[in-house]
Order: sequence, then structure tokens, then C-alpha cells
Amino acid sequence: MKTDDFDYFLPKELIAQTPLKNRSSSRMLVLDKNTGNFQDGRFTDLIDYINKGDTIVLNDTKVIPARLIGHKPDTGAVIEVLMLKDLGDDEWECLTKPAKRIKEGTMVKFSDELSCKCTFVGEDGIRRYKFIYDGIFLEILDRLGEMPLPPYITEKLEDKDRYQTVYAKNPGSAAAPTAGLHFTDEYLKKNKR
Repeated sequence: MKTDDFDYFLPKELIAQTPLKNRSSSRMLVLDKNTGNFQDGRFTDLIDYINKGDTIVLNDTKVIPARLIGHKPDTGAVIEVLMLKDLGDDEWECLTKPAKRIKEGTMVKFSDELSCKCTFVGEDGIRRYKFIYDGIFLEILDRLGEMPLPPYITEKLEDKDRYQTVYAKNPGSAAAPTAGLHFTDEYLKKNKR
């Protein structure tokens, strides 16, 4: 199986750039696994498709503003770092663009209070960085970082909370569990079983 097997054409005008005011009023495609038939539905009707004994797992990870734009102090080259995984002790696995400019030992500066040093070079743009900062790391990220929106979202995000699930608690994710963005507190309370 190849990742190309999952490619399909989706006209740009059909890609929502901003979330609906009411998260749970989104459309939903329903597949009958017995017949293979599709039908259009609404997320508010999700409960009608859940059977006794089914389980819904809610990922309570909170998205951090994990996209940082910095530069190499020696050359001024612009570097984008997307923080993917906290390895502990202020070290993170990150996706880097352009990765070819970052070798082990390379410094990237984001501001006077935040920089990082490459500690490991992996494949496909993956690098490990040791972050160096003055202050509280998550507060600095909140000021300097951007929410890591999918590449098909081209409009700037006005409200960071719109890219969080209503049940997000534990900071550390580089992307929202997007299906979970449709739940509201009211929907969860109303449909609790």
C-alpha cells in the first residue's frame, strides 16, 4: 500500500477555512458497513449511530502553539520548526523546513528569550532540538508560537481556542484530533450515557 492510494481531488472552494460558530452543526458522511451505502448526515446525529456497548475515546491532549519561525544566527536563513514530541529535559523531536540547512550543533534563534540547538539529525526533515529559554517554556511558546494548522487551511487563525477540543486539558499535542473539534460541552452533557 502506498500513501498515494489515499490521494483524491478536493476542490479548494469546498475546504472550510474557518470553523462553524456551532461546532456540532457540521456535516457528516455516514457509511453503512453492511451495504456500503453512503448518506449525508449531521454531527448532531452521531448519537443515533452509536450502539449499546460502543465506546468513544476522547483524546484530552491540548494543542500547543508548536510552530516556530526562527533564523540561523550565523547566516540569517529562515527556519521553521514544528514541535512534534516532547522527549523530556527540554528536548523535542521536530519537523524542520528547510531541513538540509540544519546539521547537528546548528543553533536556531526565535527571540532573545528562546533558541534551540540541533542534537540529532534524522530523515525526512526530522531533527531533535534542545530548547534554551529564559522564563516559563509554555508561556514563551504561547507568545511566539503559532498553532500548527493543516496545510490546506490558508487563512490565519484568529482564536487559538477554536483549534482545541472542548475537553482539551494536557498540553503537548502538535495537532488537534480534528473529529473531536465537533463536540461541544452541551452535546457531551446531553448525550452522556
